[in-house]
Amino acid sequence: MSRKRSLPRPSFWLVVDLEATCDRRGFPRDHMETIEVGAVLVESRKLRPVAEFQTFVRPVVRPWLTPFCTELTSITQADVDAAPVFAEAMARWDDWLCAHTQDGRQAAVLASWGRYDRDQLRKDARRARCPLPSFGTAHVDLKTEFASAAAIKRCGMARALGMVGLPLEGTHHRGIDDARNIAKLLPFALGRSAIPRGR
Repeated sequence: MSRKRSLPRPSFWLVVDLEATCDRRGFPRDHMETIEVGAVLVESRKLRPVAEFQTFVRPVVRPWLTPFCTELTSITQADVDAAPVFAEAMARWDDWLCAHTQDGRQAAVLASWGRYDRDQLRKDARRARCPLPSFGTAHVDLKTEFASAAAIKRCGMARALGMVGLPLEGTHHRGIDDARNIAKLLPFALGRSAIPRGR
């Protein structure tokens, strides 16, 4: 299958999904903070998951979760109250990444369903004045890649799973569960498996 864009060829794909503070009525994007990181490390040759990382993160700008946020994500106030702050969570994530790739600095490319997760990580890192884990600067928007491969304008993760005949497993809008589901879509988003037509 031909690709319109040239994609990186890393040793590993680091599939990431974040959950962040939110409210039904909304609040300024600058006030949003990561409250969960879910990551699945996928080896590039066979696109096989080899390790997982999950942590809750304690917010500091708006430390109290709204009822809407808990309803949407199932993440509770107790979960985040007991969690590390962002800088500590990033340090733990970096240790995990380097342990599983031997050299995380260039071995893994960050991939997420859309650009939001990458952008939120960068905003949180600027606010906390801390480095991000050692996955380098490359990022692949799997949502865009999947839509391109499927010849459609846009596609949510749940719809994409249905299009390829895969179930949505776990709890939607939980970081680790969504990361696992997105990892299952890697072969289709990267053009290694054909997307069935007419589903």
